[in-house]
Amino acid sequence: MFKRCFPYLLLAPTLIFLAAFTYFPLWRALIDSLYDSRISTDRPPFVGLDNFIRLFADRIFWLSIGNNLLYILLTVVPGIFLALGLALLLAENTRFNRWLRTAFFFPTIIPLVSAATLWTFIFIPDLGLLDYYLAKIAGPLGINYLGMGSSALFALALVGVWKFTGYFMLFFLAALQGMPVAPREAALMEGASRHQIFWYITLPLLRPTLNFVIIIALVYSITQIDHVAIMTQGGPNHASSVLLFYIQDLANNSHDFGKASAATFFTMLALFLVSILNLRTLEKGAHYER
Repeated sequence: MFKRCFPYLLLAPTLIFLAAFTYFPLWRALIDSLYDSRISTDRPPFVGLDNFIRLFADRIFWLSIGNNLLYILLTVVPGIFLALGLALLLAENTRFNRWLRTAFFFPTIIPLVSAATLWTFIFIPDLGLLDYYLAKIAGPLGINYLGMGSSALFALALVGVWKFTGYFMLFFLAALQGMPVAPREAALMEGASRHQIFWYITLPLLRPTLNFVIIIALVYSITQIDHVAIMTQGGPNHASSVLLFYIQDLANNSHDFGKASAATFFTMLALFLVSILNLRTLEKGAHYER
């Protein structure tokens, strides 16, 4: 009896945390999305899918989704490419490379709020470091990077890439160091170029790690919005409002908890579907034994 229950006992702490911090909040968001909290009563009235209808009719909601998709494109793609490039350059375990790894990883340990404050000073028109050095090349510019709709989201994306690229780099470094050397040595003996070795040996073997990093990067690009609140507050004119900030604004400022819960449930469902698709791709990736 004990042997049959032992695996479940080992899994119990994980299942409890999943139930308490994942499944229960998702269920609560679904339940709250069926009630209209704007009416100030002890028991908000049941409105069914009305909050979802109001949500899908809201122009700012779709604008936030569009901004989030652009933000994902601006952070996930360059962040993963940079992380993979840095991992390939720093794969050799030398003292200088270890120092460089630490330097590139350092932004990861800085809280996002602190990073946002730091970059806010960098982006200050005329006085910030960015305008200071650009003025040496092109003269005084006075560009308000965070105050213009055409540049605010790009400035936030730059912070995201700077913050998380070093974190993604660690996964690629671990995968490269755990990769078997025999296929690469055999390819070199056969006269393959380094370019061919990367495309036909290294990259296929990195596919499971690449899929995992893509999932992590997607989740981070949707859930990490502290710098949005610090640097732009979703402005100007909602130009940098992303999905989670939109939900936060609904709950904290508009007190429309029903609509915010509907948006939360929609976001979590979308993340779940993306993760399932990526994990199915991951299962088809290359696997190797040492």
